[in-house]
Amino acid sequence: MSNANTAETMKLIANLVSIPSPSGNTNDVITFVENFLSELQVETKRNRKGGLIATIPGKDTNRHRMLTAHVDTLGAMVKEIKGNGRLRIDLIGGFKYNSIEGEYCQIETSSGKKYKGTILMHQTSVHVYKDAGKLERNQENMEIRIDEKVHNAEDIRALGIEVGDFVSFDPRVEITPSGFIKSRHLDDKASVGILLQLIKQIKNENIPLPYTTHFLISNNEEIGYGGNSNITPETIEYLAVDMGAMGDGQSTDEYTVSICVKDASGPYHYELRKKLVGLAEENKIPYKLDIYPFYGSDASAAIRAGHDIVHGLVGPGIDSSHAFERTHQSSIESTAKLLFHYVQSEMV
Repeated sequence: MSNANTAETMKLIANLVSIPSPSGNTNDVITFVENFLSELQVETKRNRKGGLIATIPGKDTNRHRMLTAHVDTLGAMVKEIKGNGRLRIDLIGGFKYNSIEGEYCQIETSSGKKYKGTILMHQTSVHVYKDAGKLERNQENMEIRIDEKVHNAEDIRALGIEVGDFVSFDPRVEITPSGFIKSRHLDDKASVGILLQLIKQIKNENIPLPYTTHFLISNNEEIGYGGNSNITPETIEYLAVDMGAMGDGQSTDEYTVSICVKDASGPYHYELRKKLVGLAEENKIPYKLDIYPFYGSDASAAIRAGHDIVHGLVGPGIDSSHAFERTHQSSIESTAKLLFHYVQSEMV
């Protein structure tokens, strides 16, 4: 991938993270991806769950590959309309309340109206609440302060807000001069941007693929079942492209492609893992092998669903996952290069 392509991918990722899409409410971002692929004249179809499948025919139509990345993100729902004119929320996805304290958010009603607000502790003011810093960040104590003139539950309902309305978090995306992109929801829109750019390169450069290749843009990964269906019987290799998790004891960093050997679901396919490592070394692509202890992917969901496939997982290294995330263009580029060589390679 050239520097120009990497810069284009970074801008595409910034566009993707700016489209609200908490799990369960992803139509807008799927439409964005659908339109992007339509301009490239790529065949797509939606599955009944609302995900999108793009297919590029290959030389071998009897054996297929599938690559997947997910556009659904963490988010919340309105749990309760409180008597003080604020909203209690229920989380969508696996994260902690402290990671969204002070975050701007958007409430979308079932009729499509959108309102802005801020997620705060009820006991935020240190001038009033002595134990403001010590109290637990949980569903009981945290609430949305909506940016409308409201005083009670009746005022809130008059706006059209009701229990079950989706809440999305502002991404606050920024691309720095030093090559970082920092934003919420890089998990997994960074990978979606990489896959879309890969498809664009394949189409624009007329790159022949050895096997018919499907690209699943899934929309329920954060709640566990995004990529577990619509896998053709001909599919042999299934590669999830998702973030590499960073932290103490981890090898993953923000500058290489992470190749997962094991997560909470167990080891990934050994032969496919070795093949991915071989492609990285052969093409001088910086990579790290890693284990993600509290993690599952679309590939592991597909295995649990009973599909007889060879499964793997790679992706850019993401700092502070499920909070305010960050990665570097070097990791985006390394991941893109590995995928570019992978889709043109022979199967294991």
